[in-house]
Amino acid sequence: MELMEAIFEWMREHQAIPWSLAAASAAVFFVSLLAMPAVVNRIRADYFTFNRRPRARWSDQHLIVRALLLCAKNVLGWAFMLAGIAMLVLPGQGLLTMFMGFLLIDCPGKYRLEKWLVRRRYILQPINWLRRRAGREPLRTD
Repeated sequence: MELMEAIFEWMREHQAIPWSLAAASAAVFFVSLLAMPAVVNRIRADYFTFNRRPRARWSDQHLIVRALLLCAKNVLGWAFMLAGIAMLVLPGQGLLTMFMGFLLIDCPGKYRLEKWLVRRRYILQPINWLRRRAGREPLRTD
């Protein structure tokens, strides 16, 4: 009981922090809702038919450019992961934000996990619905 009182007292003294976190959480939620269709529609229709991950679009760039892009992509992915973890206790879409972060991070076995997830009917159907609405070919998983 004492702990709860201390938490409420801290929140009364620092009202701007919880409100700022709630506003940031709501902003990330709306950005993720707007970004999800764009991200889903950029995936090649045959992306999940390969045994190994297809080469990135920017893989023909200079080594330094590739390294900078890879670092930036992973930093952004980890930022989304941390924000998603925070949103598990704050208002917002924590799991969705963590999922978007996971998609950006490069790690061993990720492509296999992505293929396994996309082959689930309850994942593939909404993705293909979004793609149909945009006039894109459905994802193939054979």
